[in-house]
Amino acid sequence: MRYTEAGSASPRWAVVANGDNRRVSLFAAATGAAGHGTPRVVEWRDVLREGGHDFADDELVRLDSPGESAEVDALLRGVDDPTRVEGSARWYGRLLECVASLRGGRRLDDPVDLAVMFDKRLCHDRLVRAGVPVPQSPTSGGAAPVRDWADVRRIMEEAGLRRVFVKLAHGSSASGVLAIETTASGRFRATTSVERTEEGRLHNSLRLRRYTEEREIAAIVDTLAPDGLHIERWLPKASLGGRSADLRIVVVGGRATHAVVRTSRSPLTNLHLGGARGDLAAVRVLAGDRWAAALDTSERAAACFPGTLCVGVDLLPAVGWRRFAVGEVNAFGDLLPRLTGLPDSGAEGLDTYAAQVAAAVSFSPGRLPGTPGPAAEPPAPPVRPHELPRTTHATV
Repeated sequence: MRYTEAGSASPRWAVVANGDNRRVSLFAAATGAAGHGTPRVVEWRDVLREGGHDFADDELVRLDSPGESAEVDALLRGVDDPTRVEGSARWYGRLLECVASLRGGRRLDDPVDLAVMFDKRLCHDRLVRAGVPVPQSPTSGGAAPVRDWADVRRIMEEAGLRRVFVKLAHGSSASGVLAIETTASGRFRATTSVERTEEGRLHNSLRLRRYTEEREIAAIVDTLAPDGLHIERWLPKASLGGRSADLRIVVVGGRATHAVVRTSRSPLTNLHLGGARGDLAAVRVLAGDRWAAALDTSERAAACFPGTLCVGVDLLPAVGWRRFAVGEVNAFGDLLPRLTGLPDSGAEGLDTYAAQVAAAVSFSPGRLPGTPGPAAEPPAPPVRPHELPRTTHATV
């Protein structure tokens, strides 16, 4: 059933974003096409500098990514080089403070949901508690502190894991991610976009690197650890055209509306790291009757964040395309230009932004549209930096 809007008056939109980002222009095109006019743009940099912002009671307030701005990145991370990897814990703490300083309006992004999605340990724990399939993780919920490479080695051994992803707890876009595997001889090798300088600084690179010396891997992990680390089992993925593949599923208002296939010859499928879009029609054929299960898994993951209108779910297909697990849930995972909605999704012919505009007016935070009664998982109390796991190291 196609989304319908309640009432006849056009809503007043406000978006917190980096105004010159293409995300804003794409969203403004969607509101304009729907007859809602141009949204009022509130700059992240202004919120950070001024200590908050007030919205009118009748404004629909949408948060967009604070990324792709060197100025905003410096304000959040305290690092003047946007390619630097370090500073993600400070970024996280400052972002939560910034979001908490927004007052009024009808919010489409719940602050507690946001805090959980941007901590991979908390997100993994919430998904596990809801019965959503995820990769095995000994650090789920912050259970196992990761202080250095020695901890990573010990945790892998105790959990019986020979191949893992080591991720920054608060990272995004594959920043600081290492795909680590143990060879038959007991040596380690890691694939990552992290480039380490002679001075020991870490930078994100668009070129993947393979480190085969344990001392190099240890040096990277030891530098990243103070920002908080999350460890997950490296699941063997399904393939498409001889390349490893996974899926980004966008869920709007509780329904899986858009999907894109990401393929790569490396463990990291991110498009900016050499990944490429795959043929979704071919995937649907390979998955057969399990395609519905893939969408259902994504919707179950999104239901863990009932106060947020739209999320992007990273779905990991097992070899053979018969089983699926959720890798991550992304608060700002909707940047899929020119991609229109899935058949029978209610968003046919709409891009991800138009689907959100159509669904937003009837969105009730804490309860997915079309479902009776309270949400399956009641909203958690506000997450404050001092209440997060000790390994978060949030700077406030």
